[in-house]
Amino acid sequence: MDSKVMIEAIGYIGSALVLISMLMTSVVKLRLINTVGSLIFTGYALMIQSYPTAAMNFCLALINIYNLIKLFRNKKEYSVIKVRPDNALISHFFGLYEEDIKKFFPEADKNSQFDRAYLVCYGTDAAGILLGNADSDGSINVKIDYTTPVYRDCSAGKYLYAYLASQHIPAIFANTNSEIHRKYLLKMGFSENNGRFEKKLA
Repeated sequence: MDSKVMIEAIGYIGSALVLISMLMTSVVKLRLINTVGSLIFTGYALMIQSYPTAAMNFCLALINIYNLIKLFRNKKEYSVIKVRPDNALISHFFGLYEEDIKKFFPEADKNSQFDRAYLVCYGTDAAGILLGNADSDGSINVKIDYTTPVYRDCSAGKYLYAYLASQHIPAIFANTNSEIHRKYLLKMGFSENNGRFEKKLA
């Protein structure tokens, strides 16, 4: 392949990654992808001897790395509020994110009957909800376990499950037809048995 074509291809790849990063709803993913794109574009700019462009993109990469370090060092302070399933906050939250919720829970319906509802908060932000029904031993059959895109790094889920364990809930169960949600459940420590997922908490 002609060297000029290869150099241009590197430039296009760097530019594409920077543009793709702007589509990310997760701040972490945005900064990670943007960093990679900026570094690739820095290399491209050096190859074509466009030093101001190289300097700008290298500085952007450094800024992203600095902010990523801050993000990973700052421990997220979550809280969990147990509410009535018919609480107006749950209905409002569901209405805001209904389209995204149904990507993972196609049969989700805010009017369904639940007897357990938990709202996960980060400061004043609502980060997620868990809706389900309790068994006789206190275990919860989860129907909706949703986290907003901004907090979708598993930290909200880990906090929620730790909270449920502190409330002496022995286990939580879930079913899913979503491959993305299935991967999330396995990552969070659920075991799968004939399509049913279980996580022991106590």
